[in-house]
Amino acid sequence: MTSPADPPERDTAPEGRRLLAVTACPTGIAHTYMAAEKLAQAAQELGYGMKVETQGSIGAENVLSDAEIREADGIIVAADKDVDLSRFAGKRVLSVGVAEGIRHPERLIRDVLSAPVHRGDGAGAGTGAGDGAFAGAGGGGRERGTVYKALMNGVSYMIPFVVVGGLLISVSLALGGRTTPQGIVFDSSFWQTVNDIGAIGFALMIPVLSGYIAYAVGDRPALVPGMVGGWIASHGELYDSKAGAGFIGAIATGFLAGYLVVWIKKVRVPEFVRPIMPIIVIPIVATTTLGLFFVYVIGRPIAWVFEHLTSWLGGLTGTSAALLGVVLGLMIAFDMGGPVNKTAFLFGAGLVSKNPEIMGMCAAAIPVPPLGQGLATLLRRGLFSKQEQETGAAALFMGFFGITEGAIPFAAARPARVIPANMCGGAVAGAIAGLAAVADNVPHGGPIVAVLGAVDGVPMFFVAIAVGTVVTALMTVTLMTVGARPAPTRGATPPAAPAPAVEAPAGAGLPAGGPDGSALSGHLTVRTVRPRLAAHGKEAAIREMAGLLAASGHVDDVDGLVAAALAREEMGTTGLGEEIAIPHAKTDAVSAPVVGFARSEGIEWGALDGTKARLIFMIAVPSAAAGDEHLRILAMLSRKLMDPGFRERLLSAEADAGALAGILREVQ
Repeated sequence: MTSPADPPERDTAPEGRRLLAVTACPTGIAHTYMAAEKLAQAAQELGYGMKVETQGSIGAENVLSDAEIREADGIIVAADKDVDLSRFAGKRVLSVGVAEGIRHPERLIRDVLSAPVHRGDGAGAGTGAGDGAFAGAGGGGRERGTVYKALMNGVSYMIPFVVVGGLLISVSLALGGRTTPQGIVFDSSFWQTVNDIGAIGFALMIPVLSGYIAYAVGDRPALVPGMVGGWIASHGELYDSKAGAGFIGAIATGFLAGYLVVWIKKVRVPEFVRPIMPIIVIPIVATTTLGLFFVYVIGRPIAWVFEHLTSWLGGLTGTSAALLGVVLGLMIAFDMGGPVNKTAFLFGAGLVSKNPEIMGMCAAAIPVPPLGQGLATLLRRGLFSKQEQETGAAALFMGFFGITEGAIPFAAARPARVIPANMCGGAVAGAIAGLAAVADNVPHGGPIVAVLGAVDGVPMFFVAIAVGTVVTALMTVTLMTVGARPAPTRGATPPAAPAPAVEAPAGAGLPAGGPDGSALSGHLTVRTVRPRLAAHGKEAAIREMAGLLAASGHVDDVDGLVAAALAREEMGTTGLGEEIAIPHAKTDAVSAPVVGFARSEGIEWGALDGTKARLIFMIAVPSAAAGDEHLRILAMLSRKLMDPGFRERLLSAEADAGALAGILREVQ
């Protein structure tokens, strides 16, 4: 794909100065390319040579070479995600948010020539998100983005460990396991070895989550303390607890390690110490401090909670089976391997020989979180990314084998929505199993124990799991949808019903290039162009645009498309400034890529420059085609829409779909 910001022909400034830039945003799409285009244009107008590297979802483009970096007089990093600055050591580096690259490119070009020299040790220009402050970026909303990005960074690195570990354990249980009163054992050393390898993957899952959260916050020096902190969190024996702190503890240690490193970087040290700070001093000090703090300060309360929960559960054994099942189900699903989960599991496992019905309640709740999250990705695929859909398929497999941790990636990414949904499903499953007196004779859970003959009351056991799974899936989808569709404020204009697609009379106003007025590689036609939107609010506009795209014949589920577009808005506004909005979605609600365009009197879209959206494009692509084609369309639009003359022609054109489509054919 052509770079969105190739160096201008005039590659040297009058003073012989050369500038470089890197742009990136969390989603790696429109804002990345808009900032690149703005910086390149401003540099050309000011007479400076500039090359811009874009780090989008499609990967790094127009990559800066070592020779170009050596010759550069200054480097602008306009990014809302981690950018490795180590290659810029010894150069003046100005690190800001991507919004600044769009809004104030001229100011950045002036300021970079007096920016601090990046020394490669976290001093000077800083190291991206880990600095916690970006010049001129406005700290208010920046910190929230840093926390979210760091959490997603940890989750993305953790997922392969969850999948590999879980699937290896599942395969070994299925092909080589048998039930005994002590649990599922292996007759073959081969399958025992496969199970052990999978267990290693699971053991690394929590440290990796913690380590890469820390890395996103504090850069490379934070990786070791983050991983060691995660290991401590997952091994309760270090602080006299039978259960570790689980993924919730790992999230805590990740952020603690990251921000501890950020704080240590700010400490002034002698010049001769600075070279060894990032590789020796910072990792050792941060790791030791965090480890001791967790063991002696945080670990003790965790052990206390574990002990008292166990005692409390012991006092519930005389209550009704349904109530005990609800409590055990809530605990099993809460932290999926953490102290609360382990308390319930070990309580049930300890009574297997005396009261197997208690283990039956636990066994029914254990698979509900991964099965429920996997089912949710099937019910509403448009609400989940492609990676989440793949993880959902693995979670279904792990749930069958009683591996609750298969739901951790979903819970770590959206704890406020996923954990309550998991708990509700687990409580329902536990209650049904308790009422039906389902008994599990081995300390393990999930459908696999019934398949291997360890469960008494198999039909109701499967009913309990099925109902709990459905409850979790429906609650997850509902909470995600509610979060993506905020209720309109009192007095707001209700969403307008989609108006009929505008059809141009035969031969009237059509561009010369094609009988359907196609543009943007054929993805936009006269049928998907509307001269004026009836909607007055963002949500209503997205609904109306989805109805417009349906005229293409490529939309299978209008509501699904709307939900996916609103979910994308929740990640960050698609209002790009300059009176432009480009809502977009990757969803199976469409069968082929399709683009729509409409004009508006002005809709508040949360744009970076505060302008209301008057030029609105909507892009929808199937999940299977969500890679290069999606990004290519966005990049083409972003580049062309930076041309004020092009925007003005769209705004001033007559109210005719064919005429507008003709102008849009200029987008290449």
